[in-house]
Amino acid sequence: MDWILVLTVAALMVTGLILIGSATHADAVASGQNRFVLRQGLFIGINIAVVIFMMRIDYHSLTAISKQLYIFMLVLLVAVALFGHTSLGAQRWIRVGPVTFQPSEFSKALMIICLASFLDKQREYMDSLKDYLAPMAFVLVPFVLVLRQPDLGTALVFASIACSMFWVCGFKVKWIGIAGAIGACSAPLLWHLLHEYQRNRIRVFLDPELDPYGAGYHVIQSKIAIGSGMLFGKGWMQGTQSQLSFLPENHTDFIFAVAGEEFGFIGVTIILLLYLVLIWRALRIALNAEDRFGQLLATGVTGMLLFHVLVNVGMTAGIMPVTGVPLPFLSYGVSSLTTNMVMVGLLLNIHMHQARLQF
Repeated sequence: MDWILVLTVAALMVTGLILIGSATHADAVASGQNRFVLRQGLFIGINIAVVIFMMRIDYHSLTAISKQLYIFMLVLLVAVALFGHTSLGAQRWIRVGPVTFQPSEFSKALMIICLASFLDKQREYMDSLKDYLAPMAFVLVPFVLVLRQPDLGTALVFASIACSMFWVCGFKVKWIGIAGAIGACSAPLLWHLLHEYQRNRIRVFLDPELDPYGAGYHVIQSKIAIGSGMLFGKGWMQGTQSQLSFLPENHTDFIFAVAGEEFGFIGVTIILLLYLVLIWRALRIALNAEDRFGQLLATGVTGMLLFHVLVNVGMTAGIMPVTGVPLPFLSYGVSSLTTNMVMVGLLLNIHMHQARLQF
């Protein structure tokens, strides 16, 4: 058992509950109980059982059902397009009775498992660009389905997962340069393909003051919150931007700004150090995996977690565009929490197999 990984995840989840409690305090006062904290806490308990289940299975058995999982992922994403619930201008959720879930979040875990299995069946060292055409097509189908929801953030998560796994397989750095050059040349076309709200996000990213009460509002308020926290912060539940509802989505996408305002530079530094430990342990498990499939799985999880942290923190600090990517284990959200806990269980599974091999 990797107790450093377990304790790090536990510390992040407890911190998340503390921040969610503060961010949703006004709702708790109005209703008499904090339903967000209760719901998040309930699903943390449920997902501990999920982690134990993922640890108990033999991760090698996932290769036998990878095709079925891939088809299931595509069915979920198509179902969103056909029957999905629309909120905030995006069709990303499926409602089943009282339960609403986000298939694109679960598809991140499914993508890691399916792509790892697909690549494991390829040549051990893929040194030709044509070796990656089939894997790219494999990723492209769900990528497009997610992009049309529209959910640019999750689509980019798919890309980060694929890039991290391709790197393990021998993807050359010069090809990334070529891809970047092609992307730069294709920028006018890509700009045309973006939705208007996505183009506005890029414009506002470059200059939030272009629309201070519209598309730029989130970033401006987030930067004010983080900056006003200074060194030690204003104290728990004492943040003006969060408590007075100036900061939108403060319990989900912008929860890092709540941490910055209430716990200051010291607080966010501790949170970032916890994420650094999390990435270190995940990467260590990938490097020590007993086989290629385990290495690909752990690398995909590492790539996904690292991308989430970099993009979310960058977004709240105003140095990256707003993409709606949640902060792992801190942001409120059952779908995101469940996906991350499944991945933690998978990491611990790979680690335990490697430990038994050493013994």
